[in-house]
Amino acid sequence: MMKLYYTPHTCALATHIALEEVGATYATTRIDFASNQQRSPDYLKINPKGRVPALVTDRGVLTETPAMLAFVAQSFPAAGLAPLDDPFAFAELQAFNSYLCSSLHVAHAHRMRGSRWVDSGDAVAIAAMQRHVPQSVTAGFEQIEHDMLKGPWVMGERYTICDPYLFTLAQWMEADGVDLARIPRVVDHRRRMSERATVKKAIAQELGGPLR
Repeated sequence: MMKLYYTPHTCALATHIALEEVGATYATTRIDFASNQQRSPDYLKINPKGRVPALVTDRGVLTETPAMLAFVAQSFPAAGLAPLDDPFAFAELQAFNSYLCSSLHVAHAHRMRGSRWVDSGDAVAIAAMQRHVPQSVTAGFEQIEHDMLKGPWVMGERYTICDPYLFTLAQWMEADGVDLARIPRVVDHRRRMSERATVKKAIAQELGGPLR
């Protein structure tokens, strides 16, 4: 049985939703950032990066959300969460998720994790990064709004593993100072995602503690 290590309000939610979408049998373990549990020796044995999420499978541990989402989709092909029979379409899907991971999420992280990029004592540099977040994150979502969102779902008419990932990052837009009026399609996507039973269940499980 798979086990997902997560912390509420992080990108772990994307994989959590995907596991619900495919009907997987899995367990969850909550990692407490407040007590720095992600840096504990026990957790570092699971994920030496000291971050969440991590997904324990019968073949080993996976980290990085795009990889985990692809694994879920490929492990449960009947769920249809990725175009597994079309190499180009699958690459397009991976390109979108890679953009979320390498660009949009990084821009968001400048708001509260500036010490990853500059000295933790450099208050001026950290404050400058924080001030830039509304502009950089809004620009990232505008790129999605105008050039990457193909239809009611990210890839068009078909719901895929891109959708829970976009939804997860969209949860943070208000805190990042994003101008929602400039991205109405992204906002509508978030609303429709929030109405899905699988999404409601995953969020309730994360906020309520361990799943099983």
